[in-house]
Amino acid sequence: MTRQEAVDRLCDVYAGSYDVTRCDENEHSLAATMDFYATAEKYVLSKKAKLWEANSFEYVYLFNIPHLTKEIYEKCEKLAYEQGMARISPNPKHMYTYITALFVCDSCDEDARKALKKCRLYKSFKMSYWGWMDFHTGLVVLPEEKISTNASGHCAAQVFERGLFHKQKRSLFRKERAI
Repeated sequence: MTRQEAVDRLCDVYAGSYDVTRCDENEHSLAATMDFYATAEKYVLSKKAKLWEANSFEYVYLFNIPHLTKEIYEKCEKLAYEQGMARISPNPKHMYTYITALFVCDSCDEDARKALKKCRLYKSFKMSYWGWMDFHTGLVVLPEEKISTNASGHCAAQVFERGLFHKQKRSLFRKERAI
């Protein structure tokens, strides 16, 4: 599987629930951004009598990089963090925002993998009364089929597993089972 095929497949996986925007190749190798918005609310008898409302956001930045070095990783992490933080507007209805940086590459330096695993970015707004932000990272090295994430990025590993490396089990029809 090539990097472009992997990017296309990941965009298709995310397209079910996210707003996917393809990007032109630029200096940061940003291939696509995916945005997710969800609102949950509870009211009594009428929508005017709201008990509570909570907004959730997730911004995913997908990078397509041939060889990931620590310097490239830090530039891409900074880009995703700055663009994601610029889009957050904390208010009493804001519950959480996840900013996710995903990297699809052919090879990776061990320094970059260690930096990705050690990434711990978290911010609470007004002592979490106005929500919080958590930064997730995920890396897949395609030839090795190796996935790495930071501590809060395990959901990214599941997306990589199911979207890129999931082997479809063939269900047998009754006639095929009998043979």
